[in-house]
Amino acid sequence: MTMPPPRRRLGHSTLELAPLVFGGNVLGWTADAQRSFALLDAFVEAGFNMIDTADAYVRFIPGHQGGESERMIGAWLAARGPAIRSRVLIATKVGLEMGPGESGLSAEYIRRAVDRSLQRLNTDYIDLYQAHRDDPQTPLEETAMVFDELIKAGKVRAIGASNFSAARLAAALQTSDRLGVTRYASLQPGYNLMQRTDYEGELAALCARENVGVIAHSALAGGFLTGKYRSTADLGKSVRA
Repeated sequence: MTMPPPRRRLGHSTLELAPLVFGGNVLGWTADAQRSFALLDAFVEAGFNMIDTADAYVRFIPGHQGGESERMIGAWLAARGPAIRSRVLIATKVGLEMGPGESGLSAEYIRRAVDRSLQRLNTDYIDLYQAHRDDPQTPLEETAMVFDELIKAGKVRAIGASNFSAARLAAALQTSDRLGVTRYASLQPGYNLMQRTDYEGELAALCARENVGVIAHSALAGGFLTGKYRSTADLGKSVRA
């Protein structure tokens, strides 16, 4: 009998996840409904539990408008029934452009965006809601207050940051502490054997010191570390290449 993977607490949050997270940007893009459902089923059956996506997945692909990944996860949750929701942690993100005037971390935009994500995901709460990237145009106080508002409303269980510099993450944490509101429980930086310097150093030390959990994205460097790309000729083998 295979032992389930161990669970780890994510920073100071109450979320406990297995040490492998499903990256959902393939859902509704290179993985159709049948493949997406099979991948998600296998992931959960193996004992893993966090599925990470974003509202903008996969708006950056021609012919797509964004929300495809969230909709696919929502369809899977609906197809598998209510019992599956308690077995998984759903993480999504906000901030990348979804259309004219639809981006950033302002309170007004986040309130709209979270309701749209909840609808697409077919759920009434998001386990981990993440700022997809820093928004220097919006005061940190405004973003901190609206995230805390979402937690108090029961729409979100924990909040995280993605692609923040050490200086801006430190400032955001200090802002939340000063205001007495919920602080970021996690950081999602790009980190892999090919891309180390952005995280190792100041960011790593800050996360360790402040008890911020870390969920690395691009862990396989877009597939490069799998060995599938060994020459320029290999670039024609994948739509992601």
